[in-house]
Amino acid sequence: MYKRLFDVESKLDEGMFLFGARQTGKSTLLKERFNGKIYYDLLDPELRKYFKKNPNALKDALWDKPAGTLVIIDEIQKVPELLDIVHKLMVEKGLWFILSGSSARKLKKSGANTLGGRAIPETLYPLVWPEVTDFQLDRAVQNGMIPRHYMVADATKRLKGYVEAYLNEEIREEGEVRELEAFERFMEVAAISDGEMLNYSNIASDCGVSVKTVQSYFQILYDTLIGYEIPAYRKVVKRKILQAPRFYYFDVGLANYLTGRHSLKRGTDDYGHAFEHLIMQEIIAYKGYNDKKDLISYWRTYDKKEVDAIIGDAKVAIEIKSSEQVKTRHKAGLRAFKEEHPDCRLMLVSLEPVTRVVDDIEMVYVLDFLKKLWNGEVF
Repeated sequence: MYKRLFDVESKLDEGMFLFGARQTGKSTLLKERFNGKIYYDLLDPELRKYFKKNPNALKDALWDKPAGTLVIIDEIQKVPELLDIVHKLMVEKGLWFILSGSSARKLKKSGANTLGGRAIPETLYPLVWPEVTDFQLDRAVQNGMIPRHYMVADATKRLKGYVEAYLNEEIREEGEVRELEAFERFMEVAAISDGEMLNYSNIASDCGVSVKTVQSYFQILYDTLIGYEIPAYRKVVKRKILQAPRFYYFDVGLANYLTGRHSLKRGTDDYGHAFEHLIMQEIIAYKGYNDKKDLISYWRTYDKKEVDAIIGDAKVAIEIKSSEQVKTRHKAGLRAFKEEHPDCRLMLVSLEPVTRVVDDIEMVYVLDFLKKLWNGEVF
């Protein structure tokens, strides 16, 4: 078992939407932290069917509970009709609710009651470095950090099952797309673009669908929490910079599976892509868990100078390289960014084992970086 960092108890105030992709551990976390509380699991087909027909049954079951009683409803997007009842119980009876789910899409589509701001949205991410006492970098780079996937030596079969379940239960059952095979092909092509700037036209051509369809498919990935965008840094000083966002799957193991990267070796381009993704994954989770307001973006110029992560308004610039020996060329993007933003802190994260400072660039061994990040020493 893993001790999760997400402090659900301290963040809970009257109500919470707890979102997170499939198998990130939402149900496990809630059952551990709130053992004995009233709990409704809408993955249970009988319970789901019952509440769909009788949403007022929730009111009947809870109306006599005292104010402050906590009620947990798992997979709330399966029966969004219950949210009207939840709202009534919160307002009139003072009950508290945690409403968890793997998708906000159906809630949006159904025009479901969002509880008038009474439930704060929070996200549970895959495992992060401080939660894994036996952290093995190469395993994390290959398998990703979904708990069931990280814990085994070879997660290929589990990842295959994960993708199939996502396609069948999140996509087919909800009627999100007409052609499931086209969407499956799109997921594979999107994985090739993982960590890269989005070019909708190229992806549409590779998938054999329209640009509009590709854009709608990406929106499905975002709404079901399977992917996210990192925007381009937009403050222009001297160099002309690119504006297209970058796309990442929410977990590097998923991107690896979809691209067929099954046996990653250090020193290869594939390992480098996955290594960068893992570090970005940690940065995103740190920002989310600590309620940091700093925007995370990337910087790339038309003459191909780039930096993987810019924190805030040029507060910190982070370049990520899987090299075990940093070369002068690896620092080029940071140096170019420094010319335009002289007060920016520069960090280069790599596999080089000795952390040190060279010409104003902090050369940080990856495990030292993760420690600094989660200790609040990066931003």
